[in-house]
Amino acid sequence: MLASDEQLAAKIELILSDVDGVLTNGQIIYDNSGVESKAFHVRDGLGIRLWQGAGLHFGLVTARNSQVVRIRAAELGIKIVRQGFERKWPAVLEIIDSLGLTPAQTCFIGDDLPDLPVLRRVGLPVAVADAAVDVRAAATWTTAAPGGEGAVRELIERLLRAKDRWEEVAEI
Repeated sequence: MLASDEQLAAKIELILSDVDGVLTNGQIIYDNSGVESKAFHVRDGLGIRLWQGAGLHFGLVTARNSQVVRIRAAELGIKIVRQGFERKWPAVLEIIDSLGLTPAQTCFIGDDLPDLPVLRRVGLPVAVADAAVDVRAAATWTTAAPGGEGAVRELIERLLRAKDRWEEVAEI
């Protein structure tokens, strides 16, 4: 029997997200000086702020190191940022433990093969619409939006609605 959104959302206290391919469309752009740029969707940012404003935890776990990610995380008040972790599960487990939570209380949203070890161990594994086939197969939820196009906002809104907190945090 499949769990309802409400049952799945009730236990989630922490969302961890990959960056490239989830908060961005997966493209990494360098200018002629070698300076990296990424595009982030504004609705993802608002969703993250609403999730944190509801007293819940949000963090980033990515295999790459990027100053752009540091800047975006600071702008959104994301305190949990782990960069340079090709093997993501140890970093995720450290975060979960440091917050006094369990994997069952954790949602992870990813898009590609390095995310699979985490997706297979958390309470709510989520894939973006354009994720790799194996990632979508491992996910309980798959967003309608592709990475970089509001997928994280979609996830957060679905969770907050299922927790009956959306109208409160969105002030609608």
